[in-house]
Parts: sequence; structure tokens; C-alpha cells
Amino acid sequence: MSKLRQKIAFGHDLIMAFLSLPIAMFLRMGRDMFIYDADFVVFAALVFAAVAGTCFWILNLYGGIWRYASLNDLMAIMKAVTLAILVFVPLMFMLNRLEWIPRSTPMINWLVLIMLLGAPRFIYRQFKDRRAGNKARRQESSQKVPVLLVGAADGAELFIRAIDRNPSAAYKIVGIVGENTGRVGRSIRGIHVLGTIDDVPSVCKKLTSDGQNPQRIIVTKDDIEKSSMQKLIAHADELGVSLARMPRLTDFQSNVEENTPVRPIAIEDVLGRAQQVLDRASMQALVKDRRVLITGAGGTIGGELSRQIAEFGPSHLCLLESSEYALYAIDLEIKESYPNLPRNSVIADVRTRARMNRIFKDEAPDLVFHAAALKHVPIVEDHPSEGILTNIDGTRIIADCCRETGVSAMVLISTDKAVNPTNIMGATKRIAETYCQALDLEESTKTRFVTVRFGNVLGSTGSVVPLFQRQLANGGPLTVTHPDMKRYFMTVREAVELVLEATVLGEKKESASGRVYVLDMGEPVKIADLARQMILLAGLQPDQDIKIEFTGPRPGEKLFEEILHDSEPPEGTDYDGILLAAPRTIDLTTLSKQIDEIVEAAKAGHSDEIFSLIRAYVPEFQPEAGGPIRAVAS
Repeated sequence: MSKLRQKIAFGHDLIMAFLSLPIAMFLRMGRDMFIYDADFVVFAALVFAAVAGTCFWILNLYGGIWRYASLNDLMAIMKAVTLAILVFVPLMFMLNRLEWIPRSTPMINWLVLIMLLGAPRFIYRQFKDRRAGNKARRQESSQKVPVLLVGAADGAELFIRAIDRNPSAAYKIVGIVGENTGRVGRSIRGIHVLGTIDDVPSVCKKLTSDGQNPQRIIVTKDDIEKSSMQKLIAHADELGVSLARMPRLTDFQSNVEENTPVRPIAIEDVLGRAQQVLDRASMQALVKDRRVLITGAGGTIGGELSRQIAEFGPSHLCLLESSEYALYAIDLEIKESYPNLPRNSVIADVRTRARMNRIFKDEAPDLVFHAAALKHVPIVEDHPSEGILTNIDGTRIIADCCRETGVSAMVLISTDKAVNPTNIMGATKRIAETYCQALDLEESTKTRFVTVRFGNVLGSTGSVVPLFQRQLANGGPLTVTHPDMKRYFMTVREAVELVLEATVLGEKKESASGRVYVLDMGEPVKIADLARQMILLAGLQPDQDIKIEFTGPRPGEKLFEEILHDSEPPEGTDYDGILLAAPRTIDLTTLSKQIDEIVEAAKAGHSDEIFSLIRAYVPEFQPEAGGPIRAVAS
């Protein structure tokens, strides 16, 4: 509020304070008040105005803006008036022992002054709001985007209020739908709640018949249920409208010909299931005051592991990464977030045995999380030797170091592509799984070897979600390899919590040896459906604004991923959502000889021999089930 307006408001309040006392006396005594000496009434009113004005100024009653008067301002007025009355009464008692003022007058004066101060403020706000609304109605045109709000709660009220105050806002709200029937038929700031999420098609049909066809559905509730979000995505696709979350207030723009700013819906909403919530207390007990080493610490999974483990308070954290920039980035993040955490960042390649031996001797970790791997199917298919040296030999080197240095537990991060693999990447991860199983079954081994298997991680580097986001930003098309391609998906948080929780289970002495932990990820998601959903979430129309193109399966790619082999009947665990599988195992001595052969072929760059050996040693390997195999010498 400008100084001039503050002075005007202060003058107004002084006048109201001066008038409040005579009005209160009149309300208390009626015409009998006129028997009082007018000079006394004026004197008492002047004293009260002076006291009230001082209290108003001390309590900063003029820091607010009348245009946005609210209950907070009313509370401030009540406090200031209360203080003024509490000061005025003893002051007048000292002057004339209140002989000329009835005892109930101060209470009446309190109510009168609150009304005299508050009413003008709220009347002014109503006047400005009505004026803005009239201006908005005069400016309404076909440029306004008709929107249907989802969520009959605070978010919707906030959105409607913001629109009402902004005559140039790009939206025209035509209705609300709620998550349940409790508020159907009622209204929020004049906008009717027309039905529930299940009623969206019929609500849109009725609005269309009334000439108010919604072009966008905006979710105003942040914690909307996953099942409800799935219904909304399906409705939006069926109706041909876009879907988004409520924009931030700072996103409103006056030029409606620009892209209407909306906050994208979290990609996690396409999971079609609630995210698994695991026992974080047991995870903290696992990590607290222990030395932890993470390989591949700069990757998607390794980075999230680093963050969560750092939060749980290890005694020391070692970040091991082969990429200089990735190591710099995660080390800087951990340093800024946990400055007092003892840590060490090491640039090294897990394929170098001598280097790993020195690192493990220096770091002496209690827990090792092995996330370093080559994971991109087409790249490993083109360079099988590199995939073998990293995913198989690198895992063997880390596992051997863990066994030799007495690490309490090593956790191998695996993938659903290791089940009935159709590509070299999946086959290398299956062999890595088998080696860790074999070590875990060795009675002489004190280290527990835990294998954790999960599907695609939403938003991880190189995954389909960032690819789609980049293609959307470039105006399309979105490329899908096959219309029937399906994948299991999980969030990064789920993946890391699964890893930590599986470690809790696997480290127990009574836990079964040589098993693989998997996450129950619900039903697989069709990639073509994911592409359509992401287009909708971007506020666009599939096949109209953005095309979807099918390019054919990539080398080594299969249509349907599996999380469990047919011979791996799952067992339940102490935690809902985590299953325990028992894949086939191989004697450690035999397996070591097989790995030696494969690694030697990889070091020599003999691709044909690599494929022959993998076919022989991985019975589940089914390259004919995937896309065409293509390999070059590495």
C-alpha cells in the first residue's frame, strides 16, 4: 500500500473510531444519551480515537491491501480494536472513574468499531471483484479455453478465484467434477459440481449441448488417486480433449494465442497402480552407521541410491563411477545436501580388477550396491564384447572383491530382461545373476549376495519416457517399435526402495540363499498406450497434433517382457509387493569356467563365438524371440 493510501486509510479509521463511541452510547441508551453534555461525549470520542489510532499504527494495520481483504485482515482488526478498548477503559477510569459511560458501552463499542473498520474493506473488495468480473464477461470471446475442473476442493476454489481476478486469463471454467458424490449438485464460487469422475463423458456431452464444450480437463487436486487418474486419461482420450494439472498462479498469461501454460501431470500417473510403499525404518536401520559403496553412482538408479542412503546416515559413503561428469554431479549434490557426511568419490572402471582390489581394501565397505552396467539393448547388441566385460566380468570382479574383503552384503541390480533373454544385454545380466546366486550358495562365503530384479524405470536415462518427451518438444512424431510392445514400469523411488528392502531381507541369517527378489509391478503397460497418454498429458491430441509412428522392433528386442521365468514360482516375503524367486543355479566352479570362456572371447572381439557360448551356457537365451540380431566386433 502506498504512503498516500496508508494515510487515507489511517484517516478513515480515525474517523470511524471517533464515531464508534457515540454510536455505541446511542445503541446502549437510545435518546437518553442526549442528556449527556456534548462536550464530554466529544472529549471521550477524541480520547478513544487517539488511543485507537495509536494502537492501529503500532499493530501495522495498514500493511494489507483493501483489494485483497480477507479473514486475516479481519483478525488483525479485532486484535487492534481489542487493544484499543483495553487501553481506553482504564485511561477513562483514571480521568473520571467512568462515571459518565455505562459499563456495557465498551463491549458495544468493540463490536461497532470492528464493523465500521471491516465493512468498508470488504465492500471495497466486493466492488473490485465485481468490476473485474464484469470486465472479464465483456472480454469473453471464442479465444477463451473452456475447461472442466477435476476436484471439488480447495484447489478448484483457488483456481476459480484466480481466474475471476484475471480478466485476461486464458480459461473459461464451465464446470467441476469431484472424486465422489458428496458435493455433486453444489457449487464453488458460482461454478456447479456437475458429477464425479465416472460421469465425465456424460457431463461433457451435456456441456457440449449447452454450447460449452470443454477443450481441456484440468486436475486441481495434487493427491488424486492413481485409479482416478487412469480413468481421466481414458476419458480424455475417448473425448478428444487434453488433460493437465492446475497451473501455478504465476503461469497465467494475458495472450491466449500463446500455448496455455499448464503444469504437466507426473508421468508416474501412467503406472495404473499405486506406488509401493515399503518399510523405510528398516532401511535406515540397515544403513545407519555403516560404510557403504555404490558402483555406477552417477546413473539413474545409482544416483537415487546415493541420495536415499545419504539420508539414512551411513558412517561413510563411497561413490564409484566411470563417468567423470556423472561422478562430479552426484558428488556435488551429496556434498550440498549432506555436508557433514563423510564420503569419497572415486573414478574407476569395475572391469579393472587390480583397481577394484585397491579400492575395496581402502574403503572397507560393509554394504556394496552394484548398479554399474551397460543397459541399452541396441548398443550392447552392437557391442557385445563391451556388454560382457562390464555386465559379466565387472560383476564378477565386484563380487569377488566383496567376498575377499568380508563385505556383509552385496546387492546386484538386475533387470526383467534377464528372464528368457532375447538380447545380449539380458543374457549378460542373467549370467551376472547366476554368479551372485552361486556365491550366495557357497557355505564358506560370509558375504550375502542379494539380487534384485525389476522392470523399466520411469524417466531413467535412455528410457522411452525421456525419448517421448524430447520428441514431443520437437513436435513429434513419437516413435514406437511395435503396436503390441509391452513393458513393466516402476518409479525410481520404488526401484531404490526395493533394492534397500531386499537388502534388509537378504542380509538376515534365516533368509534363503541363491534367490532373486522382484517387485510385483502389476500389469505391463503398452508402449503405444503410453505414447498416447503422454501426448494427452502434454495438452495435445494423438494422431492430430502429434503422430505416432511404428518403426519395427530393434535388434534383440522382444514384444513382452517377463519378470519371472516359468520355472521360478514366486514366494511371498515379509513385505507386500516384494516376491522371492528361485531361478536355476549352477555350481560355482563350472560357472567360473564358463564365464572365463565368454570373457576371453569378448576380450578377443570374437562376436560369433560370444553368441555360441551364450547360447550354450544360457538355456533361456531366445534371440529368435526378439528383433533381428545384429553384432559388430567390439
